[in-house]
Amino acid sequence: MDELVATMTAFARTLRAAGVAADHERTQNMLRALDHLDVTDSGEVYWAGRLTLCATPDDLPRYDRCFAAYFGGMRASVARTSTTSVTRHLAAETRGEADGGDEGTAAPATASRAEVLRHRDVARLTEAERAEVHRMLAMLRCGRERRRSRRFEGAHRGVLDPRRTIRDALRKGDIARLRHKRHTTRPRTVVLFVDVSGSMAPYAETLLRFAHALVRSEPRATKVYSVGTRLTPLTAELRHRDPGTALNEVSKAIPDWSGGTRLGDELKEYLSRYSARGATAVIASDGWERGDPALLRAQMARLARQAHRVIWVNPHKGYEDYQPLTGGMRAALPYVDDLVAGHSLAAYERLSERLAHA
Repeated sequence: MDELVATMTAFARTLRAAGVAADHERTQNMLRALDHLDVTDSGEVYWAGRLTLCATPDDLPRYDRCFAAYFGGMRASVARTSTTSVTRHLAAETRGEADGGDEGTAAPATASRAEVLRHRDVARLTEAERAEVHRMLAMLRCGRERRRSRRFEGAHRGVLDPRRTIRDALRKGDIARLRHKRHTTRPRTVVLFVDVSGSMAPYAETLLRFAHALVRSEPRATKVYSVGTRLTPLTAELRHRDPGTALNEVSKAIPDWSGGTRLGDELKEYLSRYSARGATAVIASDGWERGDPALLRAQMARLARQAHRVIWVNPHKGYEDYQPLTGGMRAALPYVDDLVAGHSLAAYERLSERLAHA
């Protein structure tokens, strides 16, 4: 994300040099727009910049010339999907792929290299490869299908709204017009529990970056908690647009990194204080429960009764010989709707697609 901000800020400076009124406020508006778009689609980048950076009709031809020079003139048609694969990159990102460079710094991936990294276990990556996977994960778009809610909003057509109609009639002295209403729509809420215990240490950071992508895509319909020896809410920290800043805030907020796992106690605390009613509950853990499995079984039963769907993400599920033999997994499995892999970028993309249609 830092690379995207630097690229688009430099593009705005190019526009200003060409006489386009791309000031600081307009640049920030463009970055906010890109936060909700697919930045791997040059068509979306083109229109986001054109609609936010140009002030007058005279700016348009200058903008087109600068865009063509800066990004190679690529203007793909807009194709919106709920989840975007991160192996498609802007052409500018594949230029100058480094042969070497500073250790730990990831060079932009070509499509073939990105495809290989998509399926690699993140626990077995080098620091540079993991940084590249995290960069691609930051580009993941995790939109969800909208469903009808119980709330209503005013509408020109739809169901008659007698309360608004009568209120208008009392104010005006007669019924000037009939008022109507319709149901609002909203995405289904996702409640994500990320295990940060010692056994999950190789996957915890990548899972939290996936959580950041979920929060960024649906900030009002995503709740994230870390679980280990304590239940810690992380949604506020993950609302930072920059993933690096968000992860720094998360690391400060979590008091029980690399400890044990008492998921039963933490689910009991969550269900006593909050509710997962109608939500998709996602538990990312390997199931190494140090607490009482009977307590975990009871709390999973409570969670399953509340939630629309319960998904368990286990990094070891990505291997063919995996069997859920740990005490925590055996206690939870009867109440899990989907047991899915969580070891690679491709697995997170599939999970995002599943959540989009849950």
